[in-house]
Amino acid sequence: MAENRDRRNDRNREENDNLTKKLIAVNRVTKTVKGGRNMRFSALMVVGDGAGKVGLGMGKAAEVPEAIEKATQLAKRNMVDISLKNGTIPHATTGKFGRGQVLLLPAQEGTGVIAGGAVRDVLEVAGVKDIRTKSLGSNNPINSAKATMEGLKSLRNADQIAALRGVDVVAD
Repeated sequence: MAENRDRRNDRNREENDNLTKKLIAVNRVTKTVKGGRNMRFSALMVVGDGAGKVGLGMGKAAEVPEAIEKATQLAKRNMVDISLKNGTIPHATTGKFGRGQVLLLPAQEGTGVIAGGAVRDVLEVAGVKDIRTKSLGSNNPINSAKATMEGLKSLRNADQIAALRGVDVVAD
């Protein structure tokens, strides 16, 4: 009995974690079984702190709120740190997932987030203020969001590259 109370307290504490949560897509999926059609809902959520940490999760359940909750929990578990430089990304990169491809380009201060749909949601939650993007492949929100995450994961800043090469960073 005490264990259940502890779990409830943990859940309440997780709600107050200062994370931004955005629902990207909800799909109704069906599976045909002997007795008829089995309806379920899948939800795609993105969670971030607005300062370079972002996670993506997909949950499936019989009801929409349950699917959203599952997706949120999975997104929190899958959070990764991304490299940011003055509100934009340090270099251009392309993220690929399935047939979805997203080109991410750094932008000058004041440009804003030039992106559409799922790509915009992921970037805003991650804390990117200025960026230009172009979706090159599929416009499916799931593939676009996952491709954006792959692109963000591939970003490296000057300190990380210098550490890999075993040299010091030289400021220009």
